[in-house]
Amino acid sequence: MAIILAANMCSITSSKPAHGIKTFDFVDKEQSRSNIALPPSEPSSSRRQLIVDVGTSLVTTACQCGFSPSMVWAEEKSSDKEDDDNKGIVGAITSLFDPNEKTKKGKVLPKAYLKSAREVVKTLRESLNEPPDDIAKFRRTADAAKESIREYLGSWRGKQIVVQEESYVMLEKAIRSLASFYSKAGPSAPLPEEVKSEILDYLNITEEFL
Repeated sequence: MAIILAANMCSITSSKPAHGIKTFDFVDKEQSRSNIALPPSEPSSSRRQLIVDVGTSLVTTACQCGFSPSMVWAEEKSSDKEDDDNKGIVGAITSLFDPNEKTKKGKVLPKAYLKSAREVVKTLRESLNEPPDDIAKFRRTADAAKESIREYLGSWRGKQIVVQEESYVMLEKAIRSLASFYSKAGPSAPLPEEVKSEILDYLNITEEFL
């Protein structure tokens, strides 16, 4: 637009008077139809500066009004992050107060049961794998296993909510095998490898369902 206006101004100033009058008549007619007024003649450097100033003003105004793409993108990204953070917090709070929990197989069971059964698996496995050479350490692991079994049976033995679960059935088999051996051989008898292996297998299966 600025180039077209500059060209018109040059043609007007360089033409002869008679032709200039005709040119002005033509421009006046065009202006009357389009309602566009020609600016007064000014040096080319001033026109260029005007264009630069207008362009700068438009860019500044657009940024101030929030039309910057990078700003909009940043605001949307920040909003999405806040939504994700809020969902994470809500999910953590919900999980904290939820009495149930999903097992590895996707089954929803009481948290307290899963925690108790996992403790039995952990302590009993440690007790079975502990070499009897260090008497003090062996006794500590055995006592920990005995305590976790006692708490588990006191809380969950025969409970209908878990009695049909595979983890309950397998863990019961592990405990019965251990109790059966010691009831026959005596509390101080060394545990044979075949009995130990059988109990460890039961514990491994139990763990798959917790």
